Amino acid sequence: MSKFYHPTRRRFLATSTAFSASLAMPAISRAASRPVFSHGVQSGDIDMSSGMIWTRTDRPARVMVEVSSTESFADARKLAPLDALPGSDFAVKRLIDGLPADQDIFYRFTADDLTDINAVSEPLVGQFRTAPASRRSVKFAWSGDTAGQGWGIDDEGMVTYATMTTHKPDFFIHSGDTVYADGPLKDEVELADGSKWINSTIINEKRKVAETLDEYRGQWKYNLMDRHVQAMNASVPTFFQWDDHEIVNNWSDSKDLISDDRYSEKSIHVLAARAGHAFHEMTPIRYTPSEPGRVYRKINYGPMLDVFFIDLRSYRGPNGASTETEMTDTSRIFGAEQLAWLKRELAASKATWKVIASDMPIGLIVWDNSKERTGAEAISNADNGAAKGRELEVAELLRFIKTAGVTNTVWFTADVHYTAAHYYDPNKAQFQDFEPFWEFVSGPIHAGTFGPNGLDGTFGPEVKFFKAPTKEQGANLPPSAGLQFFGLVDIDGATEQMTVRLMDRGDTELWSVTLDPQQRRL
Repeated sequence: MSKFYHPTRRRFLATSTAFSASLAMPAISRAASRPVFSHGVQSGDIDMSSGMIWTRTDRPARVMVEVSSTESFADARKLAPLDALPGSDFAVKRLIDGLPADQDIFYRFTADDLTDINAVSEPLVGQFRTAPASRRSVKFAWSGDTAGQGWGIDDEGMVTYATMTTHKPDFFIHSGDTVYADGPLKDEVELADGSKWINSTIINEKRKVAETLDEYRGQWKYNLMDRHVQAMNASVPTFFQWDDHEIVNNWSDSKDLISDDRYSEKSIHVLAARAGHAFHEMTPIRYTPSEPGRVYRKINYGPMLDVFFIDLRSYRGPNGASTETEMTDTSRIFGAEQLAWLKRELAASKATWKVIASDMPIGLIVWDNSKERTGAEAISNADNGAAKGRELEVAELLRFIKTAGVTNTVWFTADVHYTAAHYYDPNKAQFQDFEPFWEFVSGPIHAGTFGPNGLDGTFGPEVKFFKAPTKEQGANLPPSAGLQFFGLVDIDGATEQMTVRLMDRGDTELWSVTLDPQQRRL
């Protein structure tokens, strides 16, 4: 009987060593031991006719795939099987294409043990809905920052995922810091009130910083142990992008780990390669043949929405003062090729709304060295002046959007561990050659809460709303404090208006705004 995935922690821990234990079992006993899907299902990068699906087995297996438009699988279409092998840590994913638009799609995995084809798993089912070809209403959620700053899976689990799932979004944008490969967990953490936070679920890969490929894989497997994450993944597609903690804090190609005693592997290039491998292996992100490992991409989600995922990590220059007055490789954060791609795709977009999903905010000041308040870690350089350093590429992009007549661009991001709404007004900016736009910030999903950050005035940001810890509350609040945030976006099929709501873990609506679409300028 097919069923959706709701494993217990006991079942997960029992199956995590099944492959190694089976080597010592008699042949008859192994035949009676069926393969298990160890980390549920995932789907992602859904458009009008296709989508990615993912799962993982506990041993070498041949994974059978069926697709249907009904939960009963009465009209099931069998696809070519996938081989789950040690080289991919038994993870498999594939594109399902040729799907009808605006249709509920059910997919079912079944695994045959490669060493005994008579040992067959229980079926595992997930679902998603393809993007509409007509103007039907669309809803999506976004947030970032999962299992950071020492806050892992406690007895309640990652509750914000459960809260988001109740809204039944068409998809969820994970805006980065999808894992914390540089954030080891302890069994318990002393809280300010004298109580303790108990990480009731920990695996060995989370007790140290990740360095090996298997340790980076373990960061993903840990998050997928959470029951709320599993439940959301079974019914809501996730569109992933990354930031720094997938590799190491404040990662860039010039990151120096010589003085960081936690790392025996000192090459940032080796760590980035292993982390990137794990990221693409453990998520349902699409594969780009022209640049394997690429994260930036566009997803067309019907006539009212294009989502542009940008990558402000992989192509940046070193973190520094960011005060260059001319464009150089050092001052870049998009990189020339990605920036050209984004301009081209924005200009070609026929969608009503162009959502730019960014892993970092534009106007918020994020320091590379927060204690000494030095070095630009994000875009802003904190001088409140003319565009310099990394701001040069942003200025170039904003000018292009204006001169090309691209309308209805809205930015969504996370990174700073609190929630806010910013309105960028050229009349209040030092660089003024752009049209006004909104940027919405939300997070963390399940990590420490910080903020608020200062704003750089180069692009004229105005804080319309924020919620962050008070001075009395301090920084790095645990998820149990309630200051965990996500956002909801509704695009109305009749009016094409976009409503953005900032929400908290308890499902309280903190603030909202409704934006009217503008006609494209010629």
